[in-house]
Amino acid sequence: MLTQGLPWFRSRIGHLALDLAFCLCLSLVLLATAVAQAAEGPMRIELNKLETAGETCKAILMVENGKGGPIRSLKLDLFTFDQDGVAQKRSLVELGPVPARKTALRQFEIAPTPCAQVGRILLNDVAACEGQDLTRETCLDRIEPASAKGAAPFVR
Repeated sequence: MLTQGLPWFRSRIGHLALDLAFCLCLSLVLLATAVAQAAEGPMRIELNKLETAGETCKAILMVENGKGGPIRSLKLDLFTFDQDGVAQKRSLVELGPVPARKTALRQFEIAPTPCAQVGRILLNDVAACEGQDLTRETCLDRIEPASAKGAAPFVR
C-alpha cells in the first residue's frame, strides 16, 4: 500500500518546489524594482523666496536632487497666478544642471509682476529633462513641489 502513494507524493513535492522557486524569483524581481525606484526617489523643488526688485518679482527655487543621478537639463513650464487665481504669466525656467545628490538654488524673474501680486505658481509641465535614464515623464513624476514658509504656494 505504501508504495502505491509514493509516485503521487514525489510528483506533489516537485510541484511544490516549482511553485516555491517561482515565488522566490518573483519576489526578487519585485524587490529589485522597488530598490531601483527608491534610488531615484523624489526630487523636491521648493519655491524658497520671492523678492521684489523694482516692478519685477524674482523667484528663488531650491532643487534637491538628493537621491537621483546627475541632471544635465531640467526645464520647467510654470504659470504665475495673481491673488484672485487668474493666470498672469507663463515662464520656461531652466534649473539644470544639477549634480547627483546635490541641492542647487536657481533664480528667475516673474516680470513685470510685483511679488505682492503673486498668489501661487503652478508647475504646469516639464518641458525638458536630460540625464541618465531620465525622460520628461519620469522627471514630472519625481518632482514634489513645495513652498518655504512665507513664499507663495508652489503647486502641481
